[in-house]
Amino acid sequence: MKIARIFAHRVELPLVEGKYSWSGGKSVTVFDSTIVGVETDCGLVGYGEVCPLGPFYLPAYAEGVRAGLRELAPHLIGFDPRELAKLNNRMDAAMKGHPYVKSGIDIACWDILGKATSLPVCTLLGGRYGDSVRLYRAISQEDPEIMARKVAEYKAAGYTRFQLKVGGNPDVDIERIHAVRAMLEPSDRLVADANTGWTQHEAVRVVRAVRNVDVYIEQPCLSYEECLAVRRLTDHPFVLDENVDSLEMVLRARRDLAMDVVNLKISKLGGLTRTCQVRDLCVSLGIAMTLEDSWGGDITTAAISHLAHSTPEELRFTSTDFNSYVTVSTAEGAPQRKNGFMEASTAPGLGISPRPEVIGPPV
Repeated sequence: MKIARIFAHRVELPLVEGKYSWSGGKSVTVFDSTIVGVETDCGLVGYGEVCPLGPFYLPAYAEGVRAGLRELAPHLIGFDPRELAKLNNRMDAAMKGHPYVKSGIDIACWDILGKATSLPVCTLLGGRYGDSVRLYRAISQEDPEIMARKVAEYKAAGYTRFQLKVGGNPDVDIERIHAVRAMLEPSDRLVADANTGWTQHEAVRVVRAVRNVDVYIEQPCLSYEECLAVRRLTDHPFVLDENVDSLEMVLRARRDLAMDVVNLKISKLGGLTRTCQVRDLCVSLGIAMTLEDSWGGDITTAAISHLAHSTPEELRFTSTDFNSYVTVSTAEGAPQRKNGFMEASTAPGLGISPRPEVIGPPV
């Protein structure tokens, strides 16, 4: 089996709530997503998806995905898509860096491997743990009372994990954390995610002001060193996200005792193959994980569900269902939220089929 063609579709994903806001005044109303198709010489086609959270979040942007695919794809024609490690080595040799460009191809090849073996991707990634995957809900940055009201609404829908977008004015963020925590049960989990938005002194102020609040602190500052300094000044559970972009960074953070939970994003690490390497290291080290991606629709959500469902439950802190945040469904068979949980498909591959009338012709 050989790769015969690689193609891509551009899809716009408007938000159900109209707008998504986080630290530094950053916001998005419509996501620009790229659906990647890998076609083989025997007729099997696999699909992946890459959807950066705008060019101001990570070193990734939507047009860069498609420009990178035009550069990278010719080097992969004729390769066996089932040989994932070999394929990733080829991508790294043909294009230095740009892991987000490679992610959609890698996910599509896992989809092909599953279809070729008649197995779901989560089985190929190590096996299915538990009946379902617990989800978190990200709460866009707004006034404290609005965020608290939205948390109450999503709690009524079955969510018990909440990621509160902070990283703005520290005084307002302190109010946000207190207001939202007051809406929750003791067993609910609240994460204050600053998305690198605080300076070090601001982060220290916030963690001291919420010292008696049951809350996780996620990625308070831009640099790893700043985050580590804040970590050493608080006893709150600590999550790293933006700084962790490689296996080496996980090892460094583990050595420094810099985190209790790590957020693994598929496209940030370059696809399911690389993310699973990091995931399996975290399992060996006993590090809990949030398993997700930067953003996306049905295909990204399917990939997340297989990654999460193949992760031991005791180390699976939470995950997310991005397709419930957007108004457009791009594929049939994608996981659907049920009372704050989702399940990976038991069908071969990712278990999804793109909707031609929605994704349109390849670009």
